[in-house]
Amino acid sequence: MSENVHPKATSVAELEIAAGEKLSAFAREYISHPGEGGQTYRDNCQAFKRYRLLPRNLRDVNIRDTSVTVLGAKLHFPVAIAPTAAHKFAHGDAELATAKGAAAMNTLMVLSSWSHHPLEQVAEAAPRGVHWFYMLFYRDRGRMKRLLERAERAGYAAIVLTVDSPIGPFSLRRKPVVFPEQIRLPNVWLDDVVPGPAGSLEHDWGLTRIVKNGATWEDVTWIKNNTRLPVVLKGILSAGDARIAVDLGVAGIYVSNHGGREQDGVPATIDVLPDIVRAVGGEAEVYLDGGVRTGTDVLKALALGARCVFIGRPALWGLALNGAEGVQQVLQVLKDELSLAMARAGCAKISDIEPSLVVHESYYLYRQLFNHSGKVNNKILKSKY
Repeated sequence: MSENVHPKATSVAELEIAAGEKLSAFAREYISHPGEGGQTYRDNCQAFKRYRLLPRNLRDVNIRDTSVTVLGAKLHFPVAIAPTAAHKFAHGDAELATAKGAAAMNTLMVLSSWSHHPLEQVAEAAPRGVHWFYMLFYRDRGRMKRLLERAERAGYAAIVLTVDSPIGPFSLRRKPVVFPEQIRLPNVWLDDVVPGPAGSLEHDWGLTRIVKNGATWEDVTWIKNNTRLPVVLKGILSAGDARIAVDLGVAGIYVSNHGGREQDGVPATIDVLPDIVRAVGGEAEVYLDGGVRTGTDVLKALALGARCVFIGRPALWGLALNGAEGVQQVLQVLKDELSLAMARAGCAKISDIEPSLVVHESYYLYRQLFNHSGKVNNKILKSKY
């Protein structure tokens, strides 16, 4: 690994600080922007701390196996790259470097439609990697069909649909945004004449004409029926929506609140995960992003039913530090931390990570309130966790 990667950084938090010193002011604000009031952004991280581990001791954990299968693909560990836009703001090689970093760690990357490079180039940059493609909902289904076919030909293993953005941010913008770097969107504009540079009002109006706001379950069904690839829905926060998705035959339920950038005031993803896992009932794989910063966070999410977690901002911090090698370093930190957390929890392999390893802090609060008869004010209290 290059000496330009920060050898003294031993945590994602330290890598974030180092990246902040290297990013431009615009990129720093763009990546870290917490949404309206930042409540959900902050709670994503804080919520993990409300779950406590109950380690099992005296187990043989001298050798740990962190590998997992996700939609049939074997990953070396259950941490992958979430779809995020405009990696060029963090590094000149943009998504090409991110894909290489993920592939070097034998994990997967979800390529955003808002990427600077065409989906084919990203797949070619990391031919041994596992790639998923996040596709927008478009008014013209012919456009969606062409993108689905391109993703299949390029070797992508799944289609991801973000369902928690009923109205695109470009629909609400009233002033142009001046980007420090000119970015292209080749997975959005196909053979179209691009109506002005990205960030301009002309560009936003053009997006409004082609992107479909207010997509419905019928759109999901159409996409599922027009691709051979498994479909994953990202942005699920309710058990009801998770159940509808499973009944439609969706392969993956991706619990996400857009990192707090969409609707502020929604729950932290780790808090809604158990309900969604119960609703899915093993009929689809369940994933999570939002607030994952340590290997212990990963362990908690897996114990509560996630098959894999995804990281957004941390991958961009690594990218800003040193391109592909920086992304690799962030992933390596999380992999090492997960392996250590597994050892301390008494888990030698991923399948050893069970719900009994985690308890919500409210359990102890209720225990403290109990009197000897198990009642408070003559009422029996029970934690929902």
